[in-house]
Amino acid sequence: MLLLSLAGDAFAHAVAEGDKGYIQEISGAHPIPFMYLGAKHMATGYDHILFLLGVIFFLYRLKDIALYVTLFAIGHSTTMLLGVYFNIGINSYLIDAVIGLSVVYKAMDNLGAFQRWFGFQPDTKAATLIFGLFHGFGLASKIIDYDISPDGLVPNLLAFNVGVEIGQLMALGAILIAMGFWRRTVSFWRHAYTANVAMMCAGFILIGYQLTGYFVT
Repeated sequence: MLLLSLAGDAFAHAVAEGDKGYIQEISGAHPIPFMYLGAKHMATGYDHILFLLGVIFFLYRLKDIALYVTLFAIGHSTTMLLGVYFNIGINSYLIDAVIGLSVVYKAMDNLGAFQRWFGFQPDTKAATLIFGLFHGFGLASKIIDYDISPDGLVPNLLAFNVGVEIGQLMALGAILIAMGFWRRTVSFWRHAYTANVAMMCAGFILIGYQLTGYFVT
């Protein structure tokens, strides 16, 4: 009942009214505003940040972190650009539910649940790329909601994507700093399991919110 009462636009890829009004009023290439919007969305997108946290949770070497983050970036950049350019819209609630599922998957992967429960280990690199594609469709649905002018669409999309990558690097930097301090404490391995269980629960909550919003609206 709580989910039914709370589900609404807040649980989709909602567009801030001020940002939406500004974007709808302008035309032509405006790289700086679109870079800002891209960075803002990624830096404040708790679902994207949770997935990113799960991806790097047990990664220690910078080259491994760079590989997985690059795969994620390739995935969401591809579907974001193509989705907006070809106007491929997916219901925001459904795509956000899949993004919540990606958080659940990564937490389960970190817990070793697939090996213990199902006897197999998914390809983590492929999964990161595939879920990146879904995250990109989430970004595309947000941009389509802006109903931006076709004049200057390509440079504005590229600028938005650059902003997304800047926001992702900012979020990643904050996560790595926090994880670096936590990993130096004796409590890290004692609480790593609990942290991933909490992450998995958060993913299920996100799925519940989005599916409830989809059926209610």
